[in-house]
Amino acid sequence: MAMGPILGSNRRGRRSPMAEINVTPMVDVMLVLLIIFMVTAPLLVAGVPVDLPETKAGALDQEAKPIQISVEGGGAVFVDDTAVPEGELGARLAQIAATSGEEGGPRIFLRADRGLDYGRVMAVMGEINAAGLRKVALVSTQGEAR
Repeated sequence: MAMGPILGSNRRGRRSPMAEINVTPMVDVMLVLLIIFMVTAPLLVAGVPVDLPETKAGALDQEAKPIQISVEGGGAVFVDDTAVPEGELGARLAQIAATSGEEGGPRIFLRADRGLDYGRVMAVMGEINAAGLRKVALVSTQGEAR
């Protein structure tokens, strides 16, 4: 602790303790918050890693949670983070359309890897259309179009 002079009745320089701020509790709280954010941040990202193309279009406003269909670089198809075998995609999409009470089905977000063959993406879109789902949006990242 630092000591400062106090001049009393005897006029000699006597030293007494000065008050200091202890920052250790604040540092402890900040470290706990940092750990919490480091643990929860990866959970907020979509489960299937896809290299999305870029576009100049803005983001869409959504009220209801859409169905996400992802197509990986290898061609594997996922419906809401669940892998769907290639032959069962039509049946799964027909089930989604049947359980939806909306006309045209629920909103579908199609996320396809940038390096995929155009025919593979069109095959998935054909399955979506054949199931009667009409509200389809293609997902991209915002940036300069190539």
